[in-house]
Amino acid sequence: MSVVSANNNALSAITALPASISGGELNLISTQTASGSANLSFTSGIDSTYKEYVFKFINIHPATDNTTFTFNLSADGGSNYNVSKTTTVFRAFHDEADSSTELDYLDGLDLANGTGVQALVENIGNGNDESSSGTLHLFEPSSTTFVKHFIWEVPSYASSNAMNIQYGAGYANTTSAINAIQFTMGSGNIDSGVIKLYGVS
Repeated sequence: MSVVSANNNALSAITALPASISGGELNLISTQTASGSANLSFTSGIDSTYKEYVFKFINIHPATDNTTFTFNLSADGGSNYNVSKTTTVFRAFHDEADSSTELDYLDGLDLANGTGVQALVENIGNGNDESSSGTLHLFEPSSTTFVKHFIWEVPSYASSNAMNIQYGAGYANTTSAINAIQFTMGSGNIDSGVIKLYGVS
């Protein structure tokens, strides 16, 4: 039996994927830019078009020092942000002086079927060079059969001159479709920063 090999097996030679293979492409749906904003809300573009939605946070800068970046979900197009959520959160922390390190579960930031906002990252500084960036994934929000899972990874320049990264996961405890999301600060406005919404094809 002979062995058949491709003449050119380099990845760069691939020009297209078969229709049956998903490319995992990020498709930009919308962009919002903060400027002293009380919140950034996405009330359109979250529907049955995609099975996964990704929010990218770029240099989110708070007006208030040592505050928390949060989100909440809506099942009525943004009229109310009060969907019940159960979540789990942990973080890694290391300061510039190399004098303090932490890896811990944050039981004060998790929710147990709570309808309030969910903290993505806390202790964000408002110094001129301080901000937070990261990612939130929301899975199949249009499902009317299952709860809606989400995961996040958000690093920040903490107000104590430290690197703080928080990881979390949870589910929206509803079989109603989720169709809007709102991002806020625990205190004060979102002074500046960009949030991009993508659908994953």
